[in-house]
Amino acid sequence: MTKVDVVRAEMVKAMKAGDKERKNALSMLLSALKNATIDKRSDLTEEEADVIVRKEIKQTQETLDTTPAERTEIIEECKFRIAVYEEFVPKMMEADAIEAVIKETLAELGIDAPTVGIEKPTAADKGKIMKVLMPKVKGKADGKLVNQLLSGMFV
Repeated sequence: MTKVDVVRAEMVKAMKAGDKERKNALSMLLSALKNATIDKRSDLTEEEADVIVRKEIKQTQETLDTTPAERTEIIEECKFRIAVYEEFVPKMMEADAIEAVIKETLAELGIDAPTVGIEKPTAADKGKIMKVLMPKVKGKADGKLVNQLLSGMFV
């Protein structure tokens, strides 16, 4: 069952249950997934569908962040939509799991474990590390967090 089918089935359940808010959130997500399928001109892979769902979460989070505090109805709607969307993507890696992958990658590249007093890697060094590291965590970890953790290891 594809992600589109799963979302559609959940939307039907929400309609039958009379849960209008959930139905609307799922409808928006389904629309984004269908549009991506149309743009690609073939079915989405599981990873591609996860990227679309994460993109929708990110856009909704940006709306939430820019909404004035007195617009409580928009804030509540955004929080609800994010909660619904998160049901359809795998959980992101925690910081300790990312650090383990970073250490594994450093060992793989032959870079000694960073210790206090070592300067931060140059942009070229960091680029080499990220080039090997990011495919390992793509879709499982936030790139900004990975970058921060890597930089933090060389303080």
